[in-house]
Amino acid sequence: MLQSASPSAGPDRTATSRAIVLVGLMGVGKSTVGRRLAARLRLPFVDADHAIEEAAGMTVAEIFERFGEPYFRDGERRVIARLIDGTPKVIATGGGAFINADTRALILGQSTAIWLHAHPDVLAERVGRRDTRPLLRGKNPRQVLAELAAIRNPIYAEAHIHITSNKTPHETTVNAILKAIRDGSSAGAAPA
Repeated sequence: MLQSASPSAGPDRTATSRAIVLVGLMGVGKSTVGRRLAARLRLPFVDADHAIEEAAGMTVAEIFERFGEPYFRDGERRVIARLIDGTPKVIATGGGAFINADTRALILGQSTAIWLHAHPDVLAERVGRRDTRPLLRGKNPRQVLAELAAIRNPIYAEAHIHITSNKTPHETTVNAILKAIRDGSSAGAAPA
């Protein structure tokens, strides 16, 4: 269960010495929460998928369609390595980024990794609003997300901090992240 924390008066300086990288399944809120977290910490925010699209000159869906997932994952790894450059910032990653062993080692070694976790039903409701996710096209989102969670959650669990994202305002999740960073522990530990 998510442990809420009271909002801090100002930015939390303990988190600003390294990049903060948000990992987790699609639809968990990495980009939305990441933007708000960055604003609270007064740090830049970068969406890794947008950075990949800029570098490639095409959308993630187009990269998947034209070149396949292995090609995309290789480019994703290179972009994330460039983003984790020692400059403090908040980075939202795509759902599969942390699954790549090289990308995961980079994130774990050079940043603070935060796993945002939500139940597949919550995720399916969130991602069902748009048909822009290559791994979900023409499939049952709830089923795909449950299968991905079964495979990926044990890997996401390697992240330094675990935060459960329920059907609550995004600020609640941001507050839980700030509290976990301050306390140096997981808040609302997510199940493996």
